[in-house]
This record gives sequence, structure tokens and C-alpha cells, in this order.
Amino acid sequence: MKIHNRRQFLRDLGISTAAIPFLAGLPSLASTTSAARKQRMVLMFSPNGTVPNQFWPDEEGEEFTLKRILAPLEPFKKQLMTVRGISNKVRGDGDGHMRGMSCLLTGIELFPGNIQGGSDTPAGWASGISIDQELKNYFQSRGETRTRFGSLELGVNVPRRADPWTRWSYAGPNKPVAPVDDPYQVFEKLYGRMKDKDTLKSILDDVREDLKKVSSRVSSEDKKLLDEHMTLVCEMERDLQTDDQKELNHPVPQLEPHVQADNDNMPRISKMQIDLLVNSFANDMARVATLQFTNSVGQARMRWLGVEEGHHSLSHDPDLNEPSQEKLLKINTWFCEQLAYLARKLSETKEADGNGTLLDNTLLVWTNELGKGNSHTLDNIPFVFVGNGCNFHMGRSVKFDKVAHNRLWLAVAHGMGHNIETFGNPKLSQGGPVDLC
Repeated sequence: MKIHNRRQFLRDLGISTAAIPFLAGLPSLASTTSAARKQRMVLMFSPNGTVPNQFWPDEEGEEFTLKRILAPLEPFKKQLMTVRGISNKVRGDGDGHMRGMSCLLTGIELFPGNIQGGSDTPAGWASGISIDQELKNYFQSRGETRTRFGSLELGVNVPRRADPWTRWSYAGPNKPVAPVDDPYQVFEKLYGRMKDKDTLKSILDDVREDLKKVSSRVSSEDKKLLDEHMTLVCEMERDLQTDDQKELNHPVPQLEPHVQADNDNMPRISKMQIDLLVNSFANDMARVATLQFTNSVGQARMRWLGVEEGHHSLSHDPDLNEPSQEKLLKINTWFCEQLAYLARKLSETKEADGNGTLLDNTLLVWTNELGKGNSHTLDNIPFVFVGNGCNFHMGRSVKFDKVAHNRLWLAVAHGMGHNIETFGNPKLSQGGPVDLC
């Protein structure tokens, strides 16, 4: 049994927190082990900081109130955790937005480069792997957790250009991973082979009928050859049926046709991408995913909310500008609604093995490149966890004191069974994983 499973087992028995570390190590508790579950993770990004006084709960612990921005998550309050006091302490080249974005999942400095931000020194790509790709590699290295794709990188209204403001996932040093923000392209990646199978099935049907037509008109020797061909056709059909049953626990989703990937279609694109993500998890095509809304310094104009101004421009307005603050609240609440929709879809989807729902085995992490847009602070980076993918103690509000976000990613890695000692910049990993259990 993994250590976090033992701890959850003990907590469910009402064992005190002080006794859990000792009791969790007892070998005899291995008898409570059940079949390994399918742990998953989704990292969701929205840009330009938040409105702190309408984001963070005032209380700590299990008795807390969700404020306006997080109100859409009220149905999942017992399955969420707000994590305050996490800082991106990565310094070096690049401006706050660049480091906020490209160091968010990597926890390590940017390479020197020629991309100039609004201030500070120019910079290049991140110099290390991101936590999503680190966990993807871990899952893919083990036969029992290996999936067809390992990870999916999805986007909504992400600019076509490639720079440290538009990339947060990295396969390694100098290896940014581009998100796919066209749901039809994602569909083709996930299910294009299914179309090929349908075509092959149709061809096999025709071949089988043709063989039947000529069977009564040929010699006995030729009939033996026809029978061999017919057997081959039947075997191929059985293989296709077996492959279908093995791969698809849930049917291929139906996408709304002819939706252009542009600013005003963000709500429709978001829904399509989330539906595809959930379906891919249900069919065990990947265990890790990123969902990136626009980009650092993103200038989405959310006209469907009555907001004509660009998001980044609004985020620079002073706190006393009440109309701008109201618009920022609408924007950040809308992002939370997308997270709530994702959580709801996962909670409504049963695991194929009957082990609860997808949300019971998935950790959702919603985060941002800045703590607050008009100050460009890298302290109090927004982190909201939803779901039970890591056996963390959910249903509470926790607060730390400017803890490096490297230690948060260590906790996530350990929660997934990947017991690495450091992540990103080793100096920023000192102290080990933060205690979320």
C-alpha cells in the first residue's frame, strides 16, 4: 500500500494526526491494500493574477467560506483545498510575467536569451522539465500506468506565437510543449484511428460479401483458398472489436461543428476541450493533462461577460478603480466556472473498474502566473486543488508563509507515488514537500 493510502485509511478510522506517521509505517497495514487506482492530474492555467480579497477565504481549516470568485466551486467544497502563501521564488533573467509563466511548472530559471520583456533582462526558455511532464514520464515508465499518450496539452485561445509568455509545459530544458487549442485537432489525435477502423470495417464487410458471392462458383481447391481468406477477414474483425472494447470505455464524444478558435468563441472552445479531456481520461488515454486559457499577459476580451477591454490591460488598473475591479471579478469567476464544469464532468463519469468517479481519482490544480496583476507579485500565487487524486486532506483552507512552489510540486509528485527528493532548482526544494495530508 502506498503511504498516502495508509494515511487515508488511518484517518478514516479516526486515528489522531500525531499517531499517523508511526502507524502508517506498520507492515501489517499492508493487508488493507486494494487494487491500485488510476491516479490522474489536470493543471489549469488562467493569467494576469487574481483579485485577492475576493479569492482567498478569510478562515483557515475546515470551516471556511468561498468568496465570489470561488463560489462556482461550492458543490465541491468538501473536495477542494485553497493553498495560500505559495511563492514563485525563481529569479534570474526575464520579467515577472515570463518567469511567472515559464517557471510556474518548472520551478527553475530561464535560460539567457534574446526575448525582451517589459523590464529586467531578456531571457529564453525554461532550463528544466515541468511537473506535468515529469509525472507523465514517471507514469509512462511503468507498465501498469502507461497510457497511449501519457499526457495531453490543451489550450483555449492561446496565441500562435511561441515565447516564454505562451508556454508553461516543458519536456526538458529548452523544450517547450505547445498546447493544442483547436478541439478538432485534439479530436483527430484522440480518435482519428477510430475513423480508420470504421473505414477498415466497411472494407472487410465488402470483402466478406464478395467472397460469399464467388464461393459457390469455384473449384474445391479454390474454395479452400477462399475459406482461408474468409478466416483471415473474421480474425481481423475480431481484433478490431477487441481493440475497440479495450480502448473505449466511453463512446467517442460529439463535437459542435464548425466552431472557429477565436476570442469570442472561448466559451464554446472551453467546453469542447474539457469534454475531450474528460473522455480521454475515461478511456485511459492519458493520466496527465494541462488546460491553458490564453497566456501570460493575455488580452482576451470577454464580451460574453460584457467586458470589452483586454484582460491584461484591466489587470494593471489600480485597486480603487471599481469598474475595472468588477470586470476582473467577472473574468476570474468565469475561469472558476470552467474549473467547476471540469470537476462536474469528472464527478459524473464513473471509473470503468467501478472504483468511484474520475474526480475521486483526479487532482485538479488551478493556478496563475501572478499573485496580483497590478503589482506583478510572485507571492501568494493562486492555487486551488479539487479532487482526490493525491489523497490530500481536502475540504479546507490552508495557509503557508511564502513557501517556494517547488515544495508544492514535490507534494504533488509524492502524492502520485513519485518520491523525488527535489524538483526544479534544488535550493528551492529545501524543506521537502509541504504537508497537505
